[in-house]
Amino acid sequence: MPSTVTILAGPHIRTELPGPNARRVLEGDKTYVSPSYTRSYPLVAKRGRGVVVEDVDGNQFLDFSAGIAVVSTGHCHPEVVAAIQKQAAELIHMSGTDFYYENMITLAERLSAVAPMKGPHRFYYGNSGAEAVEAAIKLSRYHTKRQNIIAFYGAFHGRTMGALSLTASKVQQRRRFFPLMPGVTHVPYPNVYRRPQGTDPVEYAVDCARFIEQKVLKTTLPPEEVAAIFVEPIQGEGGYIVAPPEFLVELRRICDQHGILLVADEVQCGSGRSGKWWAIQHAGVEPDIVCIAKGIASGMPLSVMMTKKDIMDWVPGSHASTFGGNPVCIAAALATIDVLEREAIANADTIGRHIMQRISAWPQKYELVGDVRGRGLMIGVELVTDKQSKAPAGPARDKVVEMAFARGCLFLGAGENSVRICPPLIITREQADIGLDILEECIRAAEKSSDQRGKGA
Repeated sequence: MPSTVTILAGPHIRTELPGPNARRVLEGDKTYVSPSYTRSYPLVAKRGRGVVVEDVDGNQFLDFSAGIAVVSTGHCHPEVVAAIQKQAAELIHMSGTDFYYENMITLAERLSAVAPMKGPHRFYYGNSGAEAVEAAIKLSRYHTKRQNIIAFYGAFHGRTMGALSLTASKVQQRRRFFPLMPGVTHVPYPNVYRRPQGTDPVEYAVDCARFIEQKVLKTTLPPEEVAAIFVEPIQGEGGYIVAPPEFLVELRRICDQHGILLVADEVQCGSGRSGKWWAIQHAGVEPDIVCIAKGIASGMPLSVMMTKKDIMDWVPGSHASTFGGNPVCIAAALATIDVLEREAIANADTIGRHIMQRISAWPQKYELVGDVRGRGLMIGVELVTDKQSKAPAGPARDKVVEMAFARGCLFLGAGENSVRICPPLIITREQADIGLDILEECIRAAEKSSDQRGKGA
């Protein structure tokens, strides 16, 4: 933001929402832009700095969405901006598909040094999380010479046709797009909060993994024909659900036993958001392939598929991307890694622990809150209409998100009934507390509104 704009510690709403300029943009959007986009509230962003977003009417918001977990170093981090500007003045495009570019190697070396599995490694560059997943699908099939893939209910891997075939989050994402890519089998993901009553959480998590081996691979899917298991160590769109370490350890064992590749989709939960470089590291599990995007370049379109070197054995022409590994995007990624390693990953862990400590009592304090969970700055608050049945309170969740927007704080939903807390990794404790105060106020208001409706009925 220009120096003439004062950035406040908290939100500052100066007009009705949406304001007059925002309403004009909304009308144009209705005329020209694809109606397939989902918008939770009428934010029309103009500029951003750090954790603050300003709209076209001068209203300032605290951003607890980070552009859907993308601006890991905050909006327009000065080091990232400087790297983009410098690179844009030197070389904007070369196409790593057909030519060579030194910083593709530099970024690979930086990522190899923090990889969650032993090296040596190889890297494929794309433009989005879906592209990283598509590349992983193709490489898994190419390397193993097998055709089938296992994914999980609640998963979100993207909306392009291959990635969509793995996605199992919302039926609307698939409606009227069939037939999808064949050879995909979905199995249950361990949701500890919604496990069968009376079951031990660890045993339940292990059983979810063993279901693959004891049921799927013995009844419908020959193990020697399975190329890969794709898993999000923390499900994003599925509701910010954390996979227990024991589940991931068991997945690794099953993959090793049957020659199946383990693919970690770290598009949202990676790049430091969980308080470690990669969310799967919390389980001490080494994947074979990692899909990376979102926060790795602070908002520039870049994705990476990281693999063990011996797995990436495809030959020239097997897969490529014109814009993948764009010089400007790689410059942004290198600057982002500097900030992440210097301070942001540690801050995600510190502030994440603070947030979890603050909200840990919410399930006991509020009838509307069923569960709070997460790692680092990837935290979910699940809302329910009843503590016993755990019936999802989707409309109440939507209301909470809308009320937070009206109070100057940007949250997004996750899954059917959870609020996601995923601010930039550079957020301060003061900003976190302001956002939590607003979120708690909105939950309290939504709960009071529900009580009044219940009494009226």
